[in-house]
Amino acid sequence: QVQLVESGGGLVQPGGSLRLSCVVSGSSILSINGMNWYRQAPGKQRELVAIMYRDGRTSYADSVEGRFTCSRDDAKNMFDLQMNNLEPEDTAVYYCNVYHSGSNYWGQGTQVTVSS
Repeated sequence: QVQLVESGGGLVQPGGSLRLSCVVSGSSILSINGMNWYRQAPGKQRELVAIMYRDGRTSYADSVEGRFTCSRDDAKNMFDLQMNNLEPEDTAVYYCNVYHSGSNYWGQGTQVTVSS
């Protein structure tokens, strides 16, 4: 059973930075094809923000391209989302996600609030 535990998030002013982390247990991230970050703002559907593939390739939503960066630490079996130049529109609950062996797994979610 794969489990994902998120940390990070919080309140930050516009232009600030935050780093989210997702620790994976129950499987090595080296065997996971894609490590994803989603977010859901109040009243909106959950949207895919970033993907990091097993081979290191990354893909980002247009709204965060150039501001958000995925990374991973194989030794710690975790992956991160570095968020820079945050905007009020980035306010949402952020979820890490992996699809592994036919099942979808989600972190518990962490609130990111960008406000002055």
